[in-house]
Amino acid sequence: MRGRYNGPQNIMTHRRQRTIAFFPEAAYGPALNSVAIAQAVTHLGHRAVFLSDPGFVEVYRGYGFETLPVNLSEPLPPEQMARFWEDFINGHIPNFYKSPYEQIDNYVKDCWAAIIDSARYAQRDLPGVLRQAQPDLICIDNVILFPAIKQHGAPWVRIVSCSENEIEDPAIPPHLSGCGATDRNCHARFRARFNEVIRPLHEQFNEFLRAQGEQPYPLGQFFENSPYLNLLLYPESVKFQRSVPLPPAQFQYLEGCVRQEAAYTVPPFAAQAGAPLIYMSFGSLGAGDVPLLQRLIAALGKLPCRALVNVGGYKDQYRDLPGNVIIDSWFPQPSLIPQVDVVIHHGGNNSFTECLLFGKPAIIMPFAWDGHDNATRVQETGHGFKLTRAGWTEAELARRLHDCLHDAKLRARLAATSAHMRAQDGPAKAACLLAGLLEKN
Repeated sequence: MRGRYNGPQNIMTHRRQRTIAFFPEAAYGPALNSVAIAQAVTHLGHRAVFLSDPGFVEVYRGYGFETLPVNLSEPLPPEQMARFWEDFINGHIPNFYKSPYEQIDNYVKDCWAAIIDSARYAQRDLPGVLRQAQPDLICIDNVILFPAIKQHGAPWVRIVSCSENEIEDPAIPPHLSGCGATDRNCHARFRARFNEVIRPLHEQFNEFLRAQGEQPYPLGQFFENSPYLNLLLYPESVKFQRSVPLPPAQFQYLEGCVRQEAAYTVPPFAAQAGAPLIYMSFGSLGAGDVPLLQRLIAALGKLPCRALVNVGGYKDQYRDLPGNVIIDSWFPQPSLIPQVDVVIHHGGNNSFTECLLFGKPAIIMPFAWDGHDNATRVQETGHGFKLTRAGWTEAELARRLHDCLHDAKLRARLAATSAHMRAQDGPAKAACLLAGLLEKN
């Protein structure tokens, strides 16, 4: 995949090393996307340093990166900090069987309250950490403004690792809504309810912005576009038709950002040897819905397939597995997905873009956040299918798996999308753009 964006490699033989700081949200999706970009900029000779929630420090250090902790809440022991969002998600499992509209009053509201609290608390710690890191460029992948990033004095880049509708446009579905691209009634209904519920939290955030010398945001907006550069991980093959196209000088689509992982060997199965291989994962946070995964495993056990299932930290809760199913706490997705035939996942951006990059059909069963948008989008663009958690049946799952394996038009569309994305090479493209911004500034 390396080779298209070679320019900065030549530039670096004549230019000094620069420091690029990455500040992703404390979630595996944004974290691992930033790892992919950091791997690419390091390949060009620059220094990548991560600014991290304490619970994620070891994730970045595990990939060999220098990492500086930033407290986003009252300090806790690392193991408790790492479990914060897992416990938060597990507490909302009943809400994940509701529609995106019905989640506004519970999960979405609670999530934004926690995010706002983290931005306010970080202002105590972040300025000093930035002085320690001394970055020439800052890349932030989050849904909310951290004023210290703007005020540090270095150019800053916004990375959008969620669905591209995180950057609003009146002609496309609102972020988190799961609405169809042309369902205007759904757009309007969701926006109205979201703004009504979120207004008190938004007013609190605007008070914080004013106190930090920043201008308040319009209702519903918690972040702004960077005047320097904005990188969208969304693939162009599934992007929305905006009423106002994003100007390429300021906005670039990366076609995903898939990190490099060690090779993975598919283990032998006790049953269904040689049958199509399914990979199923709801991410590190979604693994807490053990009853759903148990039901899906039982359904897959009745089908002529093999299945590898990511069950996160809950492996001890599974007994008497079918012979065609193997579970584990984690799989190196970028090394595994190229070897499978179908992926069942929750719609997180990593899984969403990895399936498209490797040309694999997906069945998306979303539970929250941009998973709803990605599930709708994968179906309406003909790259896979959407199943609801509350209403799926074993017969429907079997039918969709059959379609993923045998629909010639679907597979041809995926092959074309994969070829386009591979030619772009998202991490290398990002590294090229960041190196160019460093030279310009």
